[in-house]
Amino acid sequence: MNAPKPGSSATSSLPRVVAASLIGTTIEWYDYFVYGTAAALVFGKVFFPHSDPLTGTLLSFLTYAIGFAARPLGALVFGHFGDRVGRKKLLVVSLLLMGGSTTAIGLLPTYDSVGVAAPVLLTALRLVQGFALGGEWGGAVLLVSEHGDQRRRGFWASWPQGGAPAGNLLAAGVLSLMTAVQSESAFLAWGWRVPFLLSALLVGVGMWIRLAVEESPLFQQAMAAQKEKKSGRATEQAPLVGVLRHHWREVLVAMGARMAENISYYVMTTFVLTYAVTHAHFDKQSALNAVLIASAIQFALIPLFGALSDRVGRKPVYLVGAAGVGVWAFVFFGMVDTRSFAQLVVAVTVGLVFHSAMYAPQAAFFSELFATRLRYSGASIGAQFASVVAGAPAPLIATALLKDYGSATPISVYVAAAAALTVLAVLCARETRGRDLAEVEEGESADAAAVGKPAVA
Repeated sequence: MNAPKPGSSATSSLPRVVAASLIGTTIEWYDYFVYGTAAALVFGKVFFPHSDPLTGTLLSFLTYAIGFAARPLGALVFGHFGDRVGRKKLLVVSLLLMGGSTTAIGLLPTYDSVGVAAPVLLTALRLVQGFALGGEWGGAVLLVSEHGDQRRRGFWASWPQGGAPAGNLLAAGVLSLMTAVQSESAFLAWGWRVPFLLSALLVGVGMWIRLAVEESPLFQQAMAAQKEKKSGRATEQAPLVGVLRHHWREVLVAMGARMAENISYYVMTTFVLTYAVTHAHFDKQSALNAVLIASAIQFALIPLFGALSDRVGRKPVYLVGAAGVGVWAFVFFGMVDTRSFAQLVVAVTVGLVFHSAMYAPQAAFFSELFATRLRYSGASIGAQFASVVAGAPAPLIATALLKDYGSATPISVYVAAAAALTVLAVLCARETRGRDLAEVEEGESADAAAVGKPAVA
């Protein structure tokens, strides 16, 4: 089974596939981040109005973290069917689920209207968001990875990763606009709902583009090969069983690699909004604008780091990002504490530069760890199970540490410890740059497949 060659029909449609994946992930991350931003700035007052400000924020971040609990379930379900029926179909389902739940949040009654039912409904819809996102990431990056050629896979596969800063940029931008043109009372009364309701329009655009792309050619070839093998086999092995049997080491590598990337991102883009407003006494507009500027810069950096990983390897780029964010965590909060807007922007931007060095090569790196028939499940399980212990509690832990110690130093130690774990995980992996995705078989680890096969320059 051979991968599509550059110049084939599959490869010639690559820009369209990249656009579909990027727009889809941007919309999904917009939905997810508009919740995180609202949790930092609004939900404590709207859904937990009888708590003190920091406790209300803590409770709203708890509903934020609960959404992560559904991401592994989404990874299992979407991974299973994505490896059985295809990447494209599942990406359509994930987009509809995410958009529907986000729009519904914009229609929720508040605590003052229906009491405790309001935060309960909010939590339920957050679980649907988490379930959808758990299946989105793996399908989006694989659709691009399996269409492109191995020489520039890091560059092309990094584009769907740009959906995270693009979604954050869009979410922060819309909320920043609403806070700029509205009074505090109007924003809390109804203005916060507008970004959630806009999701319905964005999903329509995303569906129109996503339905136009073709299924992954590598997946189609793997399905054809599987049908030939099934003639003498009684039952087909479930993708999850295959991942746990043949690729458990790769799953652990992926989980470890996610720790610093996931924790640092949510601390430096979501928790920083709370820290900047309640601890450093910035106004909401300034805090949102800082994240807005940094996210725009990160969007431009991600494909550059993806291209760099094609030249020097996935591991060196990833390691620089992990080590950098571990050190920067001790500088980050000191710069925010200066109460200078310029230093706040620099603090968030440099943090996201180091994050980009991890996030950009991650799509190609994780794709190259697993066999085609198990790739959706393997990459999704490794990425999303890590998010439960990494990104999910990160704003919650950071808020609790700040409340208990009154200092950001324990938060910096927390981020640095995650960075050390990621460095160890990446060092334990073999370099995957230049691997032919079609060459890894179900019974063969990525490390074994890489032995004796030189990386492509």
